[in-house]
Amino acid sequence: MGAVESRLAEAGLTLPKVATPVAAYVPALREGDLVFTSGQLPMVDGALAATGKVGDGEGLVDAKTAKGLAQTCALNAIAAIGSVVDLDTVTRVVKVVGFVASDPAFTGQPGVINGASELFALAFGEAGAHARSAVGVATLPLDAPVEVEVIVSVAG
Repeated sequence: MGAVESRLAEAGLTLPKVATPVAAYVPALREGDLVFTSGQLPMVDGALAATGKVGDGEGLVDAKTAKGLAQTCALNAIAAIGSVVDLDTVTRVVKVVGFVASDPAFTGQPGVINGASELFALAFGEAGAHARSAVGVATLPLDAPVEVEVIVSVAG
């Protein structure tokens, strides 16, 4: 077990199997010293952990739950990265883009995507600091509340 997986294990997390793509793409792709992930949904054991829009009110996914779902997306992204490179060769999490399927009144997208950002910091230490966008959208694939994609740089 490498350093990244050890840090995750200390936090009680294990890398899942790489999520099966829901369309015509690959989960992650290396180009030179960069690895790009496709958008990762909050899949757990092959199924979405939750569906719906994020916001306050009946029938909506609350922000705290959505933050946990963003962490699940990030864990899936780390698994996707690990499918194409050794995770311990990651030298920097360069960019994170988080999408939040938002109720029109919801403006807490940055707090939701902190779930992903905090996990990248935990997993990769100082190399986990990154640039980021947190975007509210009308809908996401399969009615997922959150989607996260990431770009990392790698050594070798």
